[in-house]
Amino acid sequence: MSLPKEEKQALVEKFRIKEGDTGSPEVQIAILTKEIEKLNQHLKTHKHDFHSRRGLLQKVGHRRNLMNYLKDKDVERYRKLIKELGLRR
Repeated sequence: MSLPKEEKQALVEKFRIKEGDTGSPEVQIAILTKEIEKLNQHLKTHKHDFHSRRGLLQKVGHRRNLMNYLKDKDVERYRKLIKELGLRR
């Protein structure tokens, strides 16, 4: 379940660090978070879609690895990101 181009571009604009930035951890985590939310909604109605569930778990693992990397690299950026995305309540 990929995001529409406009939605992904809006996330890149919001979370980028500098002009032309598309690959920073913040941008990647924001995109993965949106995709995870979308897959969660899909799985609420399609409980037996195990292929999508596997994709969801892969995305969650990828996001966790990126968040650990960001936390080790720069704690302030990490804290700001989790506050903006509403993660780890």
